[in-house]
Amino acid sequence: MLLVQLSDIHVGSLFVQGVFDAVVDEVNRLKPDAIVITGDLTDEGILPQFEKASKEIKRFDCANIIVVAGNHDYRHTGYLLFKKFFPTKHVYEFDEVVLLTLGTARPDRDEGEVGYRQNLWMEKALAKYNDKVKIVAMHHHLVGIPDTGTDKILILDAGDTLRTCLHSKVNLVLCGHKHRPWVWNLGPLEIAYAGTASSTRFRGFFENSFNIIEVEKGKVRMDIKIVGKKRFPLADLVQQYKPFLEQA
Repeated sequence: MLLVQLSDIHVGSLFVQGVFDAVVDEVNRLKPDAIVITGDLTDEGILPQFEKASKEIKRFDCANIIVVAGNHDYRHTGYLLFKKFFPTKHVYEFDEVVLLTLGTARPDRDEGEVGYRQNLWMEKALAKYNDKVKIVAMHHHLVGIPDTGTDKILILDAGDTLRTCLHSKVNLVLCGHKHRPWVWNLGPLEIAYAGTASSTRFRGFFENSFNIIEVEKGKVRMDIKIVGKKRFPLADLVQQYKPFLEQA
C-alpha cells in the first residue's frame, strides 16, 4: 500500500500556487492508494480560503483523500466550514492497514487536545485490528522536534495519547503542525512529521516537502520528497544530527 502525507498547505497569504501545482503533479504520478492531509489547509479558517483549498485538493487523482483539521482551520468559526467542505470518516480500512484520524484542533486555540473520550474511543476501535498495520493521523505533534522554536503549541494530553498508542500497538502516528519533517522511533511505534507542502512558513527545514509511506507485509517504510527535488528516507534527517551528538 502506498500513502502520501501532506500537511500545512496554508491557503492564504503564504500559500505558493506554483509549489502546490508541482505537489499535485508529483503526487498524482505516484498513484497513491490514499492521501492523508494532516491539517492547516487554510491559514485563517475563512470562507474564501476553504473554497480555494477544496478546489485545489480536488485536483488529486486519488479515491481516498483523508483530511484532518489543524488549529488554523478552526479559527474564525472555521470549524463549521471545515465540516462542510471536508466531511471525512474516522476509520479507514484497507487490505493491510487500518487508519484512524483524531481531532486535536479546538476552536480559536493554537494548542491541541485529544481528550479522554477520544483516547478511549481509539483504544476500543483499534482492539479488533490485530492483523493490520495501525496508523493514526492527527494535526498537532506528540513529541517536540528540533529546530522549531519555543514549544508551547502542543497536545495538552500528549502523555495519555502516547500511552494509548503504545497500549493499542499503533505502528505509526502521522502529525503535521510544526512545518518540520522528522521521525521519532519509540520502539514499536514511529511518529512521523510532515513539513509544509506549499507555504513559506518554514521552521528548521527550508524546503517544501511531503512524506511517502509504503506498507508491505507488515513493514512500514517512510521517505520524504522535497518538492521538485529528490526523495530519500525520512530517517536520514535524524541521522544528520549524529555528528553533533558525538561531539557532546
